[in-house]
This record gives sequence, structure tokens and C-alpha cells, in this order.
Amino acid sequence: MESHAVVFTGPNQVAYQKITSPEPGPEDVVVDVHHSWISNGTEGSFLRGERISGDVAWRSGDPAPFPMIAGYQKVGRVRQVGAAVQRFAPGDWVFASMSKVCGMFDNQFAGHVSPAVCAQGALLALPAGIDPLAFAGLVLTQVGYNCGTRSPIQSGQLAVVLGDGLVGQWAGQTLAQLGAKVVLVGRHPDRLARFSRFGSTVLSGTDNGLAAVRALGSERVQVLVETVGSTRGLKDYLPQMARGGHMVIAGFYSPAGAVNLQESLQEFRNAEISFDLASGATASRLQTTLEWIAAGRLDSLGCLTHRFPVEQAAEAWALIESKRAPVLGVVLDWPASRIKL
Repeated sequence: MESHAVVFTGPNQVAYQKITSPEPGPEDVVVDVHHSWISNGTEGSFLRGERISGDVAWRSGDPAPFPMIAGYQKVGRVRQVGAAVQRFAPGDWVFASMSKVCGMFDNQFAGHVSPAVCAQGALLALPAGIDPLAFAGLVLTQVGYNCGTRSPIQSGQLAVVLGDGLVGQWAGQTLAQLGAKVVLVGRHPDRLARFSRFGSTVLSGTDNGLAAVRALGSERVQVLVETVGSTRGLKDYLPQMARGGHMVIAGFYSPAGAVNLQESLQEFRNAEISFDLASGATASRLQTTLEWIAAGRLDSLGCLTHRFPVEQAAEAWALIESKRAPVLGVVLDWPASRIKL
């Protein structure tokens, strides 16, 4: 069947074009997409050719991962369902993750495509009475929720989140909901301002904001969430960690880092630090995150800064990559969203 998609045709090349999607099977649902939310970090690394799949970094000798339809999060309405689908019906509002496509480097890793052919297990029903746009970034919101809930923390204990991007924002919000005293460390005053109602904020420096965090009080850090891919941050904060504290690692790391964790392992062991590796999504976490958004426990729309018609996807990516204006959450609006219902 014919669809349209945002295609990475080569390094730093973005096109909105017709593509072919497979004919839906009995377990498939066809979705007319209204909004898809860009994952700036993951999709940006695909666009630059830095990774070939999921968290797998591109290495010399690997094939170039193009053409590619990146992304993994969108909302829309069901157009049709397969004969074996019982949970959804035409007209339902749903969240959808990846879709099936043809002719791409990876025919399973396709987010920004409509109409989208999705396995029914990749869908969640949206609650009535809430703007569907609030759920368009659900996978990334769930990553932040995952980061914030991985480590045990008691009310009033200190949690530091390194990185003021979307994952950092939602990880910090989650920890604040759990009663933690949260400090968000970042490099963008506009992003930090968006978080200020959930906790404290400090500008990162050469020490990843450690001196500024120490200046806020003498308490030790119980949970450190690293979202930007800086192994240096783990080393910087080790002296400030509480004995038996937890580090949540959620960044995308290059093959050669500033810190060799194998050599440093004994030093972390001496402080009895526990590590959590947060990645991916599960159906149960997505559902819980959806419920938190619906209940107002997580603010997704507050992280949205830009919306573009999907036909202007190249302009959206030019903004994200150039950072010529403050940018955080970016949504693509599809033709289906312009139809009056």
C-alpha cells in the first residue's frame, strides 16, 4: 500500500516522500497519523549515520544505514483492522510506535509514516477527553519514567539528573513525583527554566555542574541519572554519591569514552554504587506512563517547543541540528490532523 514518510536518504539528508508499506495482515492495524514526535537524540544519530540499529553504534566497515525511516512514536486514528484484531476498531484514537515498511535499510524501525501498518501489539488506546498530542512522545516520556523509577529513593533524598533534554526532563519530573529533591543539570537556560517548577536547576560546566550542586547543600546524591552519554559525569559525581547510591545510565555512548569503566570499577565498588541500565520500552511501562500523563503526574506538552507540517520535516531537522533557536520537543503534524472531525 502507498504511504508517505520522513526518509533519511543519506547523511544529514531528509525528505518527505511516498514509500511502500506492506499490505496489512490479520494481526495488523492501519493508522492515519495525526502527530509524530521527533526523538532528537536517537533520530539525530541515525541522521548523522552514527548508529545502525537501536543502541548499536556504527563502526568502520558497517553498511551505511540509509535509506532509513527513523522514529518510534505517533498518535492517530485507526483506519482499518485485520481479521484477528479485537482490541481496536476503526475510528479509535491510538498511540503507535514502529511500523512496517518496504525498501528501507531497516523495514521494522519506522516511526514517521502514514498511513502506518502496525502490529496490534504496538498500539495503546488513548483515553477520551485529553488532547492526543499529549501522548505523541510516549516512548520517550516512558524512557524518562523508566530512569526515574529504576532506583529506590525516599522522600527528601537528593537526585541529580545530568542532561536537560526530553529524557532528562521527564526523568526529573518522575523523581519529583516520587518525593525526591531533584536537581537538573544542563547547558540550556531555556530548558532549565521549563523544569524549574519541579526542582532546582544548575548550568553544567567543565565539572558537569558538580560545584553548583554542592553549593545547594551538603547532602550526598542518592540517585544520579546520566542522560547525555558522558561517562565523565559518572566519574565527576562519584565523590558526591551516598554510599550505596545508584547511577542510572541512559545516554548513547561512543565506543571510546573518557572513562574506562573496567579500570574504574573498583573505585565505584568501594562506594557500593549500583548501576541501572535503562533502555527501550515495555508495554507495561508505556501503559503506566500513559496513565501518569492522563493524571497530570507527567507534563509532556510543557516540553513541546515547535510544531511543523510533516511536509517541512527537513526544516524541522535543520532547526534541531543547527540549534539556531531554543528547541526541545518537536512534533510533525500530518495531513490527517488538518481534517475537521
